[in-house]
Amino acid sequence: MQPSHETPRSFAHALGLTLSRFAAVATIVAFAALGASSATAQLVEGKNYARLANPQPVDTGKAIEVIEFFSFGCPHCADLEPILDGWLASKPADVELRRIPVAFQPAWERLGKVWFTLHALGKDDLAPKVFSAIHKNGVNLSEPKTFFDWAAKNGIDHKKVEDMYNSFTVSSEMSRAKRLAQVFDIQSVPTIIVDGKFITASDKVGGHQNVPAAINELVAKARAERKS
Repeated sequence: MQPSHETPRSFAHALGLTLSRFAAVATIVAFAALGASSATAQLVEGKNYARLANPQPVDTGKAIEVIEFFSFGCPHCADLEPILDGWLASKPADVELRRIPVAFQPAWERLGKVWFTLHALGKDDLAPKVFSAIHKNGVNLSEPKTFFDWAAKNGIDHKKVEDMYNSFTVSSEMSRAKRLAQVFDIQSVPTIIVDGKFITASDKVGGHQNVPAAINELVAKARAERKS
């Protein structure tokens, strides 16, 4: 007997799609709908973000500061990274993004030094490759020698990488990052801080895809408060 209604499999077949491709299309449509609805909805204080009881001074002067607390070892940070990079490419001119690694465990502290080493050498653009090496290829870049060899394969002089990784500069940056994480009481990553006064995260705004819109709304709020 033929079914009396369209099942996902029969509907997908009618469209000439495999079930897996149908599921992928359905997922994309669902996320697009969620993103569209979130983009038009205003954030609710206490639900989607919080105002910090003790606002902190920013390091960006007149520019509005956005901090992402993250770790290369965090899979959720890896998922957010391309979305945040997309926002970064079109962010408002008066906004600056700072990425601050956390050190919840020794391996993550070493990965924090990986970030500061790349940043000091002007190689921020290798961050996506770091995430990919760790989470897709299983490369343990928290081991210094493994990182040095990996960096050399990606076009950075081996000695320069090793010297910078072990430098006072990187050590100082990592110490400061740990202090900042304590000041902001960071309990999980990724976490976003806007202008030293607002805190939010992907799970507070409906998922990674809604983070850019949330940042923009909090930036607008921070901008208005600076003018008042």
